[in-house]
Amino acid sequence: FHVLSAPRRPLGAERGRTPSPRGQRGGAVAPSPSWTLGPWSPNGRRKRGGSSQAREAPKLQVDDGLPDLLSATSGQCLHYVALEGIVLPAKAALSSQHHEELQGVIQKLVLKEHQLIWNSLARSWNESERVVSEQVYTVPFALASPSAEAVTRVSVESPLRAVRLPLETVFERFQHPTHGFKDLISHYLSGEKPKGLLETEEMLRVGASLTGIGELAMHPDGTLHLQPPADGSNYFLHLGDWQTLLAEMESVSSFWKGAAVLCGLTGVAVILYALCQAYQQRRQKQEQEQQRREFEALWGSGNTATESGEDASEDACIICLTRPRECVLLCCGHVCCCFRCYEALPSHTCPICRSPIDRVVPLYQA
Repeated sequence: FHVLSAPRRPLGAERGRTPSPRGQRGGAVAPSPSWTLGPWSPNGRRKRGGSSQAREAPKLQVDDGLPDLLSATSGQCLHYVALEGIVLPAKAALSSQHHEELQGVIQKLVLKEHQLIWNSLARSWNESERVVSEQVYTVPFALASPSAEAVTRVSVESPLRAVRLPLETVFERFQHPTHGFKDLISHYLSGEKPKGLLETEEMLRVGASLTGIGELAMHPDGTLHLQPPADGSNYFLHLGDWQTLLAEMESVSSFWKGAAVLCGLTGVAVILYALCQAYQQRRQKQEQEQQRREFEALWGSGNTATESGEDASEDACIICLTRPRECVLLCCGHVCCCFRCYEALPSHTCPICRSPIDRVVPLYQA
């Protein structure tokens, strides 16, 4: 059999909030269907294929008619098909480490350390986890027909290259550590507080119903093989039937489409808001420039209260007390300052009644 071990990661490499560990328990539990499908492969490279291509793929069952079907096709190969069958080992099967009666063809053992890391900025403890060890064991297996009379087998090649391993959790246990007084002090000094170890075992069990989407080919020796597509399309292995797989793919696809639309609408709203702000600022500057030209024309004509012979002390600006009152503040209608003092107001409010100033017009003296 084949063994795949993951290298150890540095402490805190997977920061962030993780699900709260469950209490110590053992036994078979229900499979977890939460996984991600899409046009991106696990190693980050974009691949062709998705829900649309999987929907258009021919749907086949493992039966004795498959060899004749492939013999009639060009190159004895179907480049992208959905094949349903029952998992059977080619030779000896793997036994569960915690349940000897359970046998499978893929086994994944993961040991994770959960701990709390002190965040000095937020002044709080944040949950963190790191993978202490991860091992994947596989043995050759094939898909068979549910009917006991059928003898055709389809060998499943390179299962580790699938978008996600079709595994179900068969054992889970969380081990709480015991801390002494000295350990608690060292935890607060170091900023790291261990919570415990989470041990899980996942398997693809013998007899499980499996749907594979990939390339179905017949080798020269007459054996049938389900393998990753040669054109780089996604290779799927899924527990359950084809309809369930397609529903999950479409659900994930709809989520990302909705997220893309939401991001696009948010971007458009931000751009429109920025354009409106720029337009308002430009319009305000134009109005101020127009008011300045009107008052400059008023000063050039000499049409002011002081130059018309009125008492300067009565019509003087209440702010500078030197220049005449030459503007009307709207909407309150007060005539109390000159235009230069109006421009120098720290707040856009009337100096007398403190009401907001909407606009200002020049005061013409007859």
